[in-house]
Amino acid sequence: MTKERNPWLALGALVVGFFMILLDMTIVAVANPAIMKGLHADVSQVIWVTSAYLLSYAVPLLVTGRLGDRFGPKNIYLIGLVVFTAASLGCGLSGTIAQLIVWRAVQGLGAALMTPQTMAVITRTFAPDKRGAAMGLWGGVAGLATLVGPILGGVLIDSLGWEWIFFVNLPVGIIAFGLVMWLVPALETHEHKYDFPGIALSGIGLFLLVFGLQEGNAHDWSVRIWLMIGVGLVFLALFVVNQARNTDEPLMPLALFKDRNFALSSLAIAAMGAAITSLMVPAYFYLQAVRDMSPTKSALVFAPMAIVTGLLSPFVGKFSDNLAPRILPTIGFALFAVSVFWWAVLMAPDSSIIWFLLAAVLAGIANAFIWGPLAATATHNLPVQQAGAGAGIYNTTRQVGSVLGSAAISALIAARLSANGLGGGAPVGEGAGQGAIPDQIRAEFSTALGQATLLPAGILLIGVLAAALFVSHNRGAKAPVATPAPAEPVAS
Repeated sequence: MTKERNPWLALGALVVGFFMILLDMTIVAVANPAIMKGLHADVSQVIWVTSAYLLSYAVPLLVTGRLGDRFGPKNIYLIGLVVFTAASLGCGLSGTIAQLIVWRAVQGLGAALMTPQTMAVITRTFAPDKRGAAMGLWGGVAGLATLVGPILGGVLIDSLGWEWIFFVNLPVGIIAFGLVMWLVPALETHEHKYDFPGIALSGIGLFLLVFGLQEGNAHDWSVRIWLMIGVGLVFLALFVVNQARNTDEPLMPLALFKDRNFALSSLAIAAMGAAITSLMVPAYFYLQAVRDMSPTKSALVFAPMAIVTGLLSPFVGKFSDNLAPRILPTIGFALFAVSVFWWAVLMAPDSSIIWFLLAAVLAGIANAFIWGPLAATATHNLPVQQAGAGAGIYNTTRQVGSVLGSAAISALIAARLSANGLGGGAPVGEGAGQGAIPDQIRAEFSTALGQATLLPAGILLIGVLAAALFVSHNRGAKAPVATPAPAEPVAS
């Protein structure tokens, strides 16, 4: 006999693994100097540790959302969790930078299988006018994980070594597996066809575009690099044309973008992903290499942001359903842009850390206003049968933004270092964060990082514009809520 479950229990189980995979998006940022030293890598190589994860995370998301619709979000989530946890062990055991990059790519694939299922379960088990609170929890976890990652990473690196930022995933993965098996019901599945041409076009296009941006500076922006970027854009354009002409079942149903709020939410979350990823790299290089902080101390500078986001998000989610969709995200993006610009201005060798902490508090308020309300707005009008596809698109745009942000900040940092009279990778060598930056170049180095930090501040203005254009929900529209599939009893 099928047993009804409180949807909050299922969501609670899913966000344990979701927290873990988002943690790994930013936990490496604080470990970059330690990984460079331990594996004898340079800046471009160590940034690929993040970019490989983000790329292999982003490319499959469109299809993994559909897999959840077809085979059940619970089953696909569990498969992804096993892949992610096993790859974490491989990351920790890596003896070369190449091995670490490969295992990070496998981690990204596991994360891609897991992420859309979390949003799909919310969309299919909570009524549209009740999703604000659920997305408040989801958004709080998303925001908290991306901010707690560096703090946890700093503690592990200082006490045990960089390998433990990956080993810590093993017990968490095992616990998450047990909770999902126990608490998450099997939801009704829907038959789907798979758009293999669309999968190929989007995958090739994204890879060529990101690889070209990432490696451009290392190859002096040669003709070959620009050709690679151009071909990637052509493939992505062909992908859009393919989706528009696909009258059967496209990988990315363009009809979903007729919902203005879904389209604008996807743009806004892409800006958020790009801003977060591109902020962390210069911020931690500044705190460790210029201010000579340990990984733990540098991560604690951002502790107020994590704490405020975690405390405010559930409360914001509860009252967001009663406000116009544009209000909270617009304020949030504007406040976040101000705080990031504030950090950029403060990046000097002798700035007071107190001002960094105050800016972090402001950023925490901003993040609480963004993650949950934005996700609730994106999923409000999604039909149940398109829950996986919609979640896949939303998370794909976030991850694409993260990938492009990672690639762009790598190139921009190198360019600004050169413009300030420093070699592209020389100042950030082995031992960064341990007094490796000579006093005579600290001012130029911090100036270059501050200039690079203007990039995420500018990107967040895209989020401000997108959120400001949201329209009010149609209160009369009620999407159906999915029930557990009767074929599979839920364990008690």
